[in-house]
Amino acid sequence: MTRAASRRQLLRSFSFASLASAVPLFRPGASLPGSTAPLLGAPPADGPGPMVRPHQGRLRRTLGVSVVEGMFSEVFTACAGATVLTAWAIALKLGPFLVGVMTALPFFAQFVQFPAAWLTGLFGHRCVALTAVCLSRVVMFPLAVLPWLGLPFESQQRLLLTVAGVSAALSVVGNNAWVAWMGELVPRAVRGRFFGRRTALTTLAGTLASLGAGLLMDRLRPADGVGVALPLLALGACVMGIVTTLFMASQHDPAPPGTTPPLELKGALVPFKDGNARRVLTYQVAWNAAVGVSAPFFALHSLQNLEMTFVIMALHAASVAGVRILAAPLWGRAIDRCGAQPVLMACSLGIAAIPALWLLPSAGTLCPLLFDVLLAGALWSGHGLAIFELPLTVAPRKNRPFYLAAFATAGGLAYTAAAALGGAIAAALPTQFTLGGHVWVNLHVLFVLSSVARLGAALLTARIPEPGAHPVRSVRALLSRLLPRPIPAHRAALDD
Repeated sequence: MTRAASRRQLLRSFSFASLASAVPLFRPGASLPGSTAPLLGAPPADGPGPMVRPHQGRLRRTLGVSVVEGMFSEVFTACAGATVLTAWAIALKLGPFLVGVMTALPFFAQFVQFPAAWLTGLFGHRCVALTAVCLSRVVMFPLAVLPWLGLPFESQQRLLLTVAGVSAALSVVGNNAWVAWMGELVPRAVRGRFFGRRTALTTLAGTLASLGAGLLMDRLRPADGVGVALPLLALGACVMGIVTTLFMASQHDPAPPGTTPPLELKGALVPFKDGNARRVLTYQVAWNAAVGVSAPFFALHSLQNLEMTFVIMALHAASVAGVRILAAPLWGRAIDRCGAQPVLMACSLGIAAIPALWLLPSAGTLCPLLFDVLLAGALWSGHGLAIFELPLTVAPRKNRPFYLAAFATAGGLAYTAAAALGGAIAAALPTQFTLGGHVWVNLHVLFVLSSVARLGAALLTARIPEPGAHPVRSVRALLSRLLPRPIPAHRAALDD
């Protein structure tokens, strides 16, 4: 591979590793810097360019503002992401079932993908993005004043769930419009470089912001109740919502309302009639269900059972993000050489072992999590790249928005249902029990179930087609495809 090709692959890996469709990246339930999927349905590499080419100076300023806006968006995520919401859930004494439901809300909200696409086409990218993104962030304000509202305890719990749900649904609408906006704004020729730089800087900003939020919660965390840190973070999330909206408002839209082709309702049914797309959908549903049964509870397990501080959790997340960035170019080259389907199978099989690793650490022994950092960062990185490539190869260009929306909706709903089921199972089990002379907790059962289910879902990748490539159908074929082949003796003699 030439140096130029390697550079292009590195940039693509940076940008698209976190721009997959709605398959949860890495381990949902943990706020990983740079993994908030700034593009849940990224504009495809061969998608349409800007309809009206702006002046180069104006375009350069807009793209620079977009990078800054992305960095402040990561600060918002650090103040109101999954880890902070889990802290809210613990403070308000939500049970495992409600914790699972709350952390799954961003995935359940994927059902509004189709209405979001219609709103974007009707009112324009910029208008819908500004309105929905701003509301999705300032809606956190009731949590900032929650301790002073005088609400009964159950009402406080309901308010937390309502705020989380409304924010998740509005985020999907805003993200849908923002994706379309960036697809029109960023020229195809510089898309890789722009999103590569943006993702790298937002990852750095997210890491620093997560560490700051962790320090704040550790310092001001009370023994019982909400305390001061969580309302302060909610207020910070609102402020970041206003700041990011102002930055977004300073960016122009080359495709104003009325220039976007109308969406036809019948196109929404096309993906479900396509045999190749149905196989991808089947994998999406099975995989997201397997992940969802345990994913919302890793943060809860870390805080309650492993007694990790918020700073340690932030450092763990930053380490996973660092490994992800380092591994992405390697997986990108593997996809170029072997195709996306073999990489998806390999990563899915490997990821099946990750929940089982969480049976090893205890409150006094966190060393096994080093293996989790390496496996989660490396394997989820390749999984994100592969699952981004496959839907784009399966989906025809004409109906691609509906295909991506179908994948996002099916995966999101499956994840939500599994998360609720996982919460119900954990609530029905005793908090601690003894088996085989060892003490286990109820969440360990979910981790085992998730590992087995992920393994079963990984085997479904053998049925996924990849147009223009040669997919593998067995683990043996996978090893022969991915592992380097030895050079025959007669060829080695000729080379000498």
